[in-house]
Amino acid sequence: MADQNTPLTSIKSWPEDDRPREKLMNKGPEALSNSELLAILINSGSGKRTAVDLAKEILALGHNNLDELGKLSLAALQTIKGIGEARAITISAALELGRRRQQGSDNELRDINFMKSSQSVAQYLQTKLKDYDHEVFAVLYLNTANKVKKFEIISRGGMTGTVADPRIILKKALELNATALLISHNHPSGNLRPSQADISLTQKMKQAAAIMDIRLLDHIIVSTEGYMSFADEGIL
Repeated sequence: MADQNTPLTSIKSWPEDDRPREKLMNKGPEALSNSELLAILINSGSGKRTAVDLAKEILALGHNNLDELGKLSLAALQTIKGIGEARAITISAALELGRRRQQGSDNELRDINFMKSSQSVAQYLQTKLKDYDHEVFAVLYLNTANKVKKFEIISRGGMTGTVADPRIILKKALELNATALLISHNHPSGNLRPSQADISLTQKMKQAAAIMDIRLLDHIIVSTEGYMSFADEGIL
């Protein structure tokens, strides 16, 4: 039974089976809703709102979609009354852990044979780049066995474009002793059609890499709608 001094809006006044922490201990995390899991991170309510109420507001801010929630900045989270910097940081950190778990380990990435399947590469890149609301340009540096030596985001742009400098990319390739490259960027709009600038950059990158005996294996555009492989489409 709740303490007489406990506010009626406090989770402590709820039946034990309905309290997120107790529910997790007794039934496991899979039994909790997204708002209940978030409430555990928030820890306590604010004013007349419980932690679950605050969690529901946060989810609504992300259109009740965890992928959209993962794109929210600390400042956006703090627009909700009762969510200060500390709570926003806790939520952001938890979402990043979930993102990294979904991405898998570096060892799993190294096990992908990039010559066999553009789909497996694209799935990895979608996970890495899907939460950016602006374009970013990334490069995978590979060895002679087509295993990844390094993944790196080279540049960040605006909502409609980013610029990648082949000189910077090739300089890093030489430093890593990479023999092949796979370049990628995201389209936040969801549209997977390459622009003329995308095609021009790809050709320039391929020609510059060839001079140094470095192969450009593919250019993959990713978005929430899927992916587009230059190699698969025969335009590399």
